[in-house]
Amino acid sequence: MLKTIAQSLAFGLIGLIGLPILTGILALSLGYLFDPRCGTPGDSGGCEMGAATSAVAMALPGFAIGVGIALFRAWRRSRSGDPR
Repeated sequence: MLKTIAQSLAFGLIGLIGLPILTGILALSLGYLFDPRCGTPGDSGGCEMGAATSAVAMALPGFAIGVGIALFRAWRRSRSGDPR
């Protein structure tokens, strides 16, 4: 039980950090790819703020996804009878 809690926290922290990074990179990539105004002086950082906002908004869902993956792995491991 303690191992499952520790793995849930570890996977949750990985999701808490990893998913916002990936979201920010994806948002910036798509913004610069499809919007020719991104990065120009008249933009005033709108594309960058949109990427930052989407990255911050994905922090808690990233944690929940990480915990969910860890719990699913523990459930699957208990069903197969694997003692790890």
